[in-house]
Amino acid sequence: MSKRLDLLRLGYTFSVLVPCLLAIYLHNLILWDYVDIIFGFFFYAITGNTLNDVLDAGDPEEIETIERIKGFTWKEILSISILSFIFGSMLFIRTIIENWINGVVLFIIIVLVVIYCFQKRIPIVNQIFLGVSHVFLPYLMIKIDSGLTPIIDPREWFLMVTFFAFAFTGQIVHEAVDGDAITLFSLKTQQIIVIISSIATIGVGIAAIVVLQDIYFIPFCLIPIGSIYVFRKAERPKPGVKEVGIVLGNIILLYFLVLIVIKLYAS
Repeated sequence: MSKRLDLLRLGYTFSVLVPCLLAIYLHNLILWDYVDIIFGFFFYAITGNTLNDVLDAGDPEEIETIERIKGFTWKEILSISILSFIFGSMLFIRTIIENWINGVVLFIIIVLVVIYCFQKRIPIVNQIFLGVSHVFLPYLMIKIDSGLTPIIDPREWFLMVTFFAFAFTGQIVHEAVDGDAITLFSLKTQQIIVIISSIATIGVGIAAIVVLQDIYFIPFCLIPIGSIYVFRKAERPKPGVKEVGIVLGNIILLYFLVLIVIKLYAS
């Protein structure tokens, strides 16, 4: 059972679910009204994870992937990816019928993720693609589905940039540990990129707290300090750093769920 769950990499689904919960929390929306979109992205996350493994399976340097998919053929993994995509797509039908623009947004997300899977060896650009497809656009779909206007309030941009920079930094650290695209740069350059993006996250995050007047976003100004500490020296971070990041991402997921429930019962 554990091996089957490892194949799906459910621990990574937070990356696309948190932005959905963020939109619900920030605009005092009812969680149950958007459960189809949330689980649609859950299935899409599985699709992306398994498709990524299919493409990485032929690379002898992808030791972690090869170990994870041991016992499965690429066709079996691809079938899981396709079925997850179909199930996820079905859950998006309601919002696309009610808001056709969400169909366009979803199409853009799919295109960006597919491009990432095939071109993830391009540093920086791949992180931008992931940030847009995993942070900005899922948030946007919830906002569009809610019917609130404007689609993006000027104040929200501070929060969007904060979470984009947060996700960007996390992906850089992830790649540095795995020896992926970002390692095409020197260790010193990697260090500079992480420190700059971390400082930017802290700065914009503080601005977002002031503008939105919400103290619950304070932790997101503190977390990047950990990235700065990890990259205080120009050296490759230890594997445990990535695992801590995944655990932290899931803690953030639970954090927003709690905040949403608190607001739900307080209203």
